[in-house]
Amino acid sequence: MDISIVIPLFNEAESLPELERWIDRVMTEHGFSYEILFINDGSTDESWDVIRSLSESNHAVKGVCFRRNYGKSPALNTGFARAKGDVIITMDADLQDSPDEIPELYRMITQDGYDLVSGWKQKRYDPLSKTIPTKLFNATARKVSGIKNLHDFNCGLKAYRNKVVKRIEVYGDMHRYIPYLAKNAGFTRIGEKIVHHQARKYGKSKFGLDRFVNGYLDLATLWFTNRFGVKPMHFFGLLGSLMFMLGFIAISVVGAMKLYNMHAGNPYSLVTDSPYFFLALTTMIIGTQLFLTGFLGELIVRNSPRRNDYEIEEEIRIEQPSSSPAK
Repeated sequence: MDISIVIPLFNEAESLPELERWIDRVMTEHGFSYEILFINDGSTDESWDVIRSLSESNHAVKGVCFRRNYGKSPALNTGFARAKGDVIITMDADLQDSPDEIPELYRMITQDGYDLVSGWKQKRYDPLSKTIPTKLFNATARKVSGIKNLHDFNCGLKAYRNKVVKRIEVYGDMHRYIPYLAKNAGFTRIGEKIVHHQARKYGKSKFGLDRFVNGYLDLATLWFTNRFGVKPMHFFGLLGSLMFMLGFIAISVVGAMKLYNMHAGNPYSLVTDSPYFFLALTTMIIGTQLFLTGFLGELIVRNSPRRNDYEIEEEIRIEQPSSSPAK
């Protein structure tokens, strides 16, 4: 099969028939074999009934219905697990993504050699309350991830080589960072294509401003797990050791100052009367706790079944010829 189109949705019953007809027209014109995977994320409208009806008239239409709303990432992960096409296309169900972009995305994967191609909605039909935070968010994501050529991490229209989606796991709200997840898994051939952004035709947006706050927290999580996920002592141990040494030096200075004043006959007070003593002691305690956190993290990683789970691109093995039996 050439293409699997994974479409997560929540309360998009009005747009689904038009979207299915549009996709079918594009696939037929270009002679692609395809499947459409509608992932119904706990919709409360007639979306699932519409999907059932579409599957009866078009056998390329398949569907999964969640019992309740879990979010876009679980929906994508479920679709990725079931996708059978050589190229996987993801797009939103609200008609803001154009299926006419699919042939070029497919070509970039199969002919240009990209592992992943992300859409870039260079001209958006969104209010400033969404476009300005989006620009700041994408700038931060480029800096942290090191993927300098992507301008729109959160664009729902993307294309993937099949082995990419089978290797990565999308959870929580990590759908915003699928290119980063792919890079961390060793798929570094990541491209971008300017795509057309259409104004919303039905319904309303399902995302609020809280996604930007959550997005930064998720980005920090990805950065940390990629950098220190299998070596937590390198972070917590180093930071803990530095804090402990800083506290130890500070408390030594407080004690040395008292001893000097005692020896010189100067007025002096108890060490515990100085606020610096308690600050230094607190720093040493926090440093010890951080060091122990890194130690416990190492114990957890040591017992993880995936601690030596590496992505192998190719392997050459030379079989030794069997020795001839002695005559």
